[in-house]
Amino acid sequence: MTSCNWQQIIDNIYPVDRKVRGILLSHSASVANLATDIASHLRLDIPSDEIETAAMLHDIGIIATDAPGIDCHGSQPYLCHGAVGADMLRGAGVPEIYARVAERHTGAGLTSDEIKEASLPLPPDRTYMPLTLLERLICYADCFYSKGGDGQKKNIERVRKSMDKFGPSVRQRFEKLHEEFGPGNKEVSMPL
Repeated sequence: MTSCNWQQIIDNIYPVDRKVRGILLSHSASVANLATDIASHLRLDIPSDEIETAAMLHDIGIIATDAPGIDCHGSQPYLCHGAVGADMLRGAGVPEIYARVAERHTGAGLTSDEIKEASLPLPPDRTYMPLTLLERLICYADCFYSKGGDGQKKNIERVRKSMDKFGPSVRQRFEKLHEEFGPGNKEVSMPL
């Protein structure tokens, strides 16, 4: 079992009086609930406490970014929140599986070629593609929730439109995740 106390980690980083704490907790709980529902429906061999912990910690790095609309007043570009979060988790001694989820959950993953071609401000010596079942599951569930706006779950068409903004390769990767985790891969349909 690879667990840790995600609540204590969030408590240590996010002051209770900050708006961003509520945004993080609400968004992460939504991702955790969807990921848990998908795992249960598909009978995935991932312990529910690992899914919950990974989902609750995947966006831990947002506080260090410059995203004032969600009460984040750090110096890092928002795109770096996964890498920054992974570093925070590693520094806190959190098991590596959770640091990797944070590092690899952005969009539908990013390839090293995409990072180079777009001159993205990410540390170049890392993998930003979700590889493990847990990483792919959290990445997929995260696509359905924004941290801004009403916090409601996006329908599949809205998710696809948001993926299209990043180009056809990102959309194709999302479609692969949707094939793996979406409602069409089991006899009993699951609403998305």
